[in-house]
Amino acid sequence: MADWNGDLERWLAPFLARLGHKARRRMCPLYVAGLIGPGDRKSVEPMAARWAPGDYDQLHHFIASGVWDEAPFTEELAIQADKLIGGAGTVLVVDDTALPKKGSHSVGVAPQYASALGKTANCQTLVSLTLARDEVPVMIGLRLFLPESWTGDGERMTKARVPEDCRTARTKPEIALAEIDRIRAAGVRFATVLADAGYGLSAPFRQGLDARGLEWAVGIPKQQKVYPSNVKLVFPIAGRGRPRKRSIPDQLSAPVEAVLAKAKWRSVSWRKGTKGSLAASFAAVRVRIADGPPQRIHDKGMQHMPGEEAWLVGERRTSGERKYYLSNLPAVASLKTLAAAIKARWICEQAHQQLKEELGLDHFEGRSWHGLHRHALMTMIAYAYLQSRRLAEASGGKKNLQRPAAADVARDKARRHRHSRSRAALPMPTLQANASEIARMNLPK
Repeated sequence: MADWNGDLERWLAPFLARLGHKARRRMCPLYVAGLIGPGDRKSVEPMAARWAPGDYDQLHHFIASGVWDEAPFTEELAIQADKLIGGAGTVLVVDDTALPKKGSHSVGVAPQYASALGKTANCQTLVSLTLARDEVPVMIGLRLFLPESWTGDGERMTKARVPEDCRTARTKPEIALAEIDRIRAAGVRFATVLADAGYGLSAPFRQGLDARGLEWAVGIPKQQKVYPSNVKLVFPIAGRGRPRKRSIPDQLSAPVEAVLAKAKWRSVSWRKGTKGSLAASFAAVRVRIADGPPQRIHDKGMQHMPGEEAWLVGERRTSGERKYYLSNLPAVASLKTLAAAIKARWICEQAHQQLKEELGLDHFEGRSWHGLHRHALMTMIAYAYLQSRRLAEASGGKKNLQRPAAADVARDKARRHRHSRSRAALPMPTLQANASEIARMNLPK
């Protein structure tokens, strides 16, 4: 592997150019190197002891209380991530991750469901955006969700220095849509948005993606209702009283579980894994989602009217577990295409795990809004840097891996036919590989 000496600072140059203060330009590489380098704990004090002896106060000030704007950094991260893997074959995975936390003073901490733990726990929840291509993820967004116990307590938010424009209660899907708008404004290119049922059950989230002209594939609960794709709106003849002023569906909606019970299922392999082809049974039918305006229908009471047409997809796993999804991919999409899109979501879980276990995402010990978000931002920058090294090694040391945007769509399909091995199939070092070399880097003192 090429010499690490100076490589991190060269990669960080576009980020450092956005920091006006000399001390901040010195602290940033030290902080990122501390996250990448050896050591079980990646909080400020032990990192300062390893990387900046005598500079603890400056390192702490940089991350926790310094007056500087993170927005240019988040924009630069989006730009660099797009250079690495953005394009027509890229997916954007929306999810959230929990950071277990003791006490009640750290910003956003509260008893809430943590999917990684499978239970309710005292934690902070971050809405995450992960860009992924050829099974190579790059995290580009981590935004704190504030539960009602925080948004309803102005004094508590003031103590945690929550910015005024972030104090309004927002759902996780609302945060995700705002983050998608942010990265699109930065020019990030991707083909499909993926999300689990925590986001997929939100009609405003799905409709928000539609309004932005984005393709999506999302998980849904088995109780989600849909109409047949050939449903029609009719004006029934009233037996008595005034004639109806609004049309109603000529067929009733039904839960997706019941709809797919009658569908034809078949085994589909969506990609090759380390132990062979990955396969499960899938079924897909065209439906109209029951997420239109609510209206009284016959004796069924208030029901949601038919919304947009979409794919309803079911998955039967070898364990017997069943999962359900909706997607607005084109009506001509094959079952294998649908399955591959749906199953691409797993990559974000790998990214979450690596950011926590190897880069210390959950090690921050401060309590403030800016401190948490800056620490999370630095872990994402460190992760993007390491992914750039992985891709460079997998591509034979070539640094410029991106293709021109105009040629990306035309080349993407041809590339998959020409090459039997993706970049993900090439041997990749682990995140902590060459940590000793990182430790010997000549960073500014």
